[in-house]
Order: sequence, then structure tokens, then C-alpha cells
Amino acid sequence: MFCSFAVLRQLNSIRRSVSRESLIGPVVSLVLTQLDYCNAVLAGLPVYQLDRLQSAINAAARMIYRASRYDNVSSLLKELHWLRVPERIEFKLCALVYKCLNGNGPAYLADIFQRVTDVKSRRCLRPSSSSTLIVPVTRRAILGDRAFPVVAARAWNGLPDYVMSAPTYASFRTALKTYLFSRTF
Repeated sequence: MFCSFAVLRQLNSIRRSVSRESLIGPVVSLVLTQLDYCNAVLAGLPVYQLDRLQSAINAAARMIYRASRYDNVSSLLKELHWLRVPERIEFKLCALVYKCLNGNGPAYLADIFQRVTDVKSRRCLRPSSSSTLIVPVTRRAILGDRAFPVVAARAWNGLPDYVMSAPTYASFRTALKTYLFSRTF
């Protein structure tokens, strides 16, 4: 995170020399990619820790639009079409689950997920087209509920059917981002 603020300070020095559109590219590639790297492990963190990451995204949006520190950043994030940190984490989790369920993800992760329709005793409870996953039961509420199989299955089950049933990965990503964006803003 501190790296992100250092990069933002360096980019701030050239902000007046380049257009807004030219500044968005370096900010996305140098700041947002650092924050998005392995952010799936951040699922379940307390809000105050996610707020620290959100402050870097807010600072980047304010720098691009030359907004003051006290301006509302929600409209800036909406105009840039950037998701907030919790939605970025959910996006990464759901994208990984989609890959695993469709045979494009790592095999060691694909074995973790089990559809409700694949279990014989539950097959009659749901329609056969349902894509919901079984959420593993955990013993420890704090650590167990932050485990990847639990968090990813809950995030996937929270999606609407039209997002889960997207035919391609590209259309899934588009539908997922649109859904998360409309839910946030």
C-alpha cells in the first residue's frame, strides 16, 4: 500500500504535463494492479483494514480529477468505472470460481468446489440448471469463514443466475462487473 502512495506522488509531479486520459493508464497499471494482486486472500478482513486499501484508490481518483482531499470520491469512482475494494475482492473470487467450474482454473482449486446438483441427496431440491455451490462447514467462525472455499462459494452463490450462466469468460467478467458496479453505485 505504501508503494502505491509513492507511485502516486511520482505521478502527481507529471500530472500537469499530461492529459487526464493519459494519466489513467499509468495509474491503473502501477497502482491498481498492485492493489489487485492476490486480493482474494483479503476476503473477510475487517472493514478498517480494507479502508486503508480503499484510501489508495480514492487518492488515485482524486489525483486524476485534480479533486481536493475533501471532495466526495464516489462520483469520481463512478465516472472512472472503478470498483471499491470489497467488490474488487468479490470480483476476483467469482472470476476464479468461474474458471474452476468451467475447466480453465487450476485443478487443485477446481476439486474444492462442488455444485449442489452434483450431490444425489440434494438433486431433487434444486433445479438441474442451478449453479449454486455447496458451502463447506467450518468449525472456527473467524478463521474458517475466511478460508478460500467458504468465501468463494458464498460469493458465487450471492450472484444472480444471469451472471453465473454467462457462456464465456469475457461475457461473465462483463456481467459480473456490471452487476457489482450497479450494486455499489
